[in-house]
Amino acid sequence: MISPPLILRVLRQPDALASLSLADWDLVVRQARYSNLLAHLHALLEERGLIEQVPPQPREHLESSHFIAERHIQSVQWEVILIRKALAKIGVPVILLKGAAYVMAKLPSARGRLFSDIDIMVPKDSLNEVEAALMLHGWAATHHDAYDQRYYRNWMHELPPMQHINRSTVIDVHHAILPETAYIHPDPEKLRAAARTLDGFDDLKVFAPIDMVLHSAAHLFHEAELDNGLRDLVDIASLLRHFSNLPSFWTELVDRAKELELTRPLFYALRYCALILHTPIPADTMRAAEVGRPSLPMLTLMNGLYTRALMPIHPSCSDRLTGVARRMLFVRANWLRMPPLMLARHLFHKAFLSPKDE
Repeated sequence: MISPPLILRVLRQPDALASLSLADWDLVVRQARYSNLLAHLHALLEERGLIEQVPPQPREHLESSHFIAERHIQSVQWEVILIRKALAKIGVPVILLKGAAYVMAKLPSARGRLFSDIDIMVPKDSLNEVEAALMLHGWAATHHDAYDQRYYRNWMHELPPMQHINRSTVIDVHHAILPETAYIHPDPEKLRAAARTLDGFDDLKVFAPIDMVLHSAAHLFHEAELDNGLRDLVDIASLLRHFSNLPSFWTELVDRAKELELTRPLFYALRYCALILHTPIPADTMRAAEVGRPSLPMLTLMNGLYTRALMPIHPSCSDRLTGVARRMLFVRANWLRMPPLMLARHLFHKAFLSPKDE
């Protein structure tokens, strides 16, 4: 395995930037850009009063990404207002997920975070109403192939992504956090019941703090979206740090994971936050999270896979096994997503029958 990327050194110990040469900074900026963490790096250094210690050349890149991130936050806030307007008349409870939730709840995770779509969660029996209301306000369905439509609507935990015809913004409408065909089934009713009303918005909610952590863990360690893997791990670490002072947060975290069938994703999230980002996690919580630990051979394999696949997609962060690790985790995610026969049919259809332009 290659040595840890330089960006990890800065994420773990921001004070270490004083010892970086211009050549080091050139590499850090590239690694941060490839992992979608450049604006986050600016926020991290600014929070600690260290941004002025960055040499002028890399600081220009950091400040440029910061301005883009600030505009992005404004765009997300405006888009959420328009989504509220579109759904106002149907009175469906709406929960913001992931990046949009971080932004609207003003969490530290939102600082410098760039993302391409807005995710919301609504009750499954309201999907038709929600989709119709969004279509009336300019959002149109994507994935027009009949098989893809059936795939999303019958088996997955969300509608096909919808894109606005004028603004090109994308919204993902979820009714659960994992596919209905997956081996584990976090109960969406329990997530909705614990959700918190967003300050200043009586018609919008976000997940409870513990559920927000568990959802992020499930998204990263159950699904196959690893292009922003390090950024998503940084999200989890930020949530853990931010919520760590809440009463009983650490003691209830594992119990809630058991209740929602998410002990395995939580184990991986805590393990790799500690291993890769040096996130402080109480020893009692780590011991309790062992309930989600896989067998020793499987854990050894997963260590080899995730310590590679969670790194930025940049040549300096890869070795000869990185591509293999990413492909194996892609296969694993699909294996967890649906039963073997259904998976075989799905892969055959996507490989040989689906329209290539889709």
